[in-house]
Amino acid sequence: MQLSVIEALLNSLPEQAGSWAVRDVRIGLFQTIVVVDTPRGVRGGLASTLAGGQHQHGEGQGVRDAGRLTDYDPLSLAALGRSDSAMEAAVGLAAMNALIDVDEARCVEVNAADILAERGAGKRVAIVGHFPFVPQLCQKIGMLDVLELNPREGDLPADQAARVLPEADVVAITGTTLLNHTFDALVALCSPEAYVVMLGGTTPLSPVLFDYGVDAVAGTQLVDVEAALRAVGEGASFRQVPGRRLLTLFR
Repeated sequence: MQLSVIEALLNSLPEQAGSWAVRDVRIGLFQTIVVVDTPRGVRGGLASTLAGGQHQHGEGQGVRDAGRLTDYDPLSLAALGRSDSAMEAAVGLAAMNALIDVDEARCVEVNAADILAERGAGKRVAIVGHFPFVPQLCQKIGMLDVLELNPREGDLPADQAARVLPEADVVAITGTTLLNHTFDALVALCSPEAYVVMLGGTTPLSPVLFDYGVDAVAGTQLVDVEAALRAVGEGASFRQVPGRRLLTLFR
């Protein structure tokens, strides 16, 4: 039986990272960032902050050990990616993204929206998650279905995935499905012939995802960690985070 994608990603991390140090953890309004000291220098990783969108007075699932997360070693922090708390899972995914050795020689600086436009020309495209490029993409492809937990006008509710995904020629899956642990079930719904893209700032730039049916992995590499750290701490949205490169790893 195949491991869950989270377990496979954790298994792919360098074992020696357990002896490295976590320098900083910031859970911003829109983004979460983890900064790690490694033998090759400081690295940072991003993930989306999914906090439920409403104020809570300590109720619900927050972050265990808040205020002490820098006492964790990087691998233990990454293991929070297993958590049922979306905020803890964001810390875990951000730590994973900081630890992954990105093979830059295999990456291309291309926007995921351009990949979808090229692959989706005259075809049926399904996107899990509403992205800002959706209106423009509609004009470049054959047919578009957008599945969203909080549907906007024109979107379909996420519970329509079992009907929509098997019929799609091209499927785009947001990296935040790793935070709510829906990725494995969603990718299993895709046709074996579909071209699958995983995208968004949470997406790990890891070839492990190819073993789970993904053909293109569109993620983010931080090249100015300090600038990104400041911005996340001040409530930056993903587009406002400086010092990042949008890279795509192809199968």
